Amino acid sequence: MPGANGSRRVRGEIETLPSGSLRVRVYASLDPVTRKRRYLMETVPAGPTAAEEAEAVRARLVSEVDQRRATAATVTGPPPPQTTPAGRGHQRRQGEMTVARIARLANVSTATVSKVLNGRSGVAQQTRDQVEAVLRQHRYRRPEMPARAATIEVVFYGMLSHLAIAIMQGVEQVASTQKISVGFTDARLQSSAGRSWAHDLLARRPVGVITVHLTFPPEQHALLAANGIPLVALDPTGEPEHSVPSVGAADWNGALAAARHLLHLGHRRIAAITGPTERLCARARLDGIRAALDAAGVPLEPRLTRTGQWFAFEDGLNHGRELLRLVDPPTAIMCGNDLQALGVYEAARRIGLRIPDDVSVVGFDDISPTLWCGPAMTTVRQPFTEMGATAASLVLALAAGHAPRHERVELATTLIVRDSTAPPTGH
Repeated sequence: MPGANGSRRVRGEIETLPSGSLRVRVYASLDPVTRKRRYLMETVPAGPTAAEEAEAVRARLVSEVDQRRATAATVTGPPPPQTTPAGRGHQRRQGEMTVARIARLANVSTATVSKVLNGRSGVAQQTRDQVEAVLRQHRYRRPEMPARAATIEVVFYGMLSHLAIAIMQGVEQVASTQKISVGFTDARLQSSAGRSWAHDLLARRPVGVITVHLTFPPEQHALLAANGIPLVALDPTGEPEHSVPSVGAADWNGALAAARHLLHLGHRRIAAITGPTERLCARARLDGIRAALDAAGVPLEPRLTRTGQWFAFEDGLNHGRELLRLVDPPTAIMCGNDLQALGVYEAARRIGLRIPDDVSVVGFDDISPTLWCGPAMTTVRQPFTEMGATAASLVLALAAGHAPRHERVELATTLIVRDSTAPPTGH
């Protein structure tokens, strides 16, 4: 009951955000359908008077909740008797997994399980692995998810500027319409520092996560899933061990079109430099090249095929030099990406060959330098901005509880013909 001065037992929460702002949250009601808690929330900007303003906001939100409940009671009559203990959102079904049961199975305290679920420090790695294994085995899901930060987190493995900027632009296009911010994490830096990117994200509690050119072990996926954080993979490097919606480009079709372009020009000795074959996109591009050549009765010769360690400039430089120094060198070289193709450009320059007079070169991606190099490069364009936007739309739909129509979305690639390809000499 209120006291003489109108004060009452403190209700609601005031959380300090990374920006210094204060988020005020007051429990309002229980959703009758989903049985999830509803809250009134408001953010107070950082400043010297933020704490006082937050307390005033909390009092106002509490008063608003009380008014709503009073109005509802007038219209519908008194509420039915409580069937759950006070302070509980809902009663779990018998046999449903709880934090306490997870703790017993993992032989740890409930506080330790909570730390693991929230990505907090203070847990030994062996203990963390033990708890994560139990969470994964029993497919634990939190009954009441904590409030999410209005952020989509994009996780890269190495911030490749020529790709990352376009992808982030696409994510931002969609996120901005929902008044959601975009953050990024470099998983390679996290790994080198001995940290897990998934653990760090749990502490930040984003609306959703998009991984780019990345594979992730089952424990990372299980941690995000247990906390209700949806995950979308953009061009994953391998087949996930679990069901994760993904967005990619039509790599096979793009490579097929590029190889047909060279065949149409009259090339028959066509070489291929691929990316690492454990990458899905590298295999798809090589298969597209092989399909076009097989259909034309010009099989891809093993001696004209090279596998790059990375999709790197050095792959094109080293393998290009080997191919161009063969007794019967190729008249055209198709590369796994534009960086490899730029490496072939440099290999040809060092040997004294001219592009496309002595050898035609095709890249893949259509990054900005393909327009600036001499000659301008023929390549296959990947729609990176559109891929980012599609991944953002998908992860926000998942966060809203909508099931995806398709587990895999592929966007079209486009052959861009420029000056690095021409008919072979004497054709």
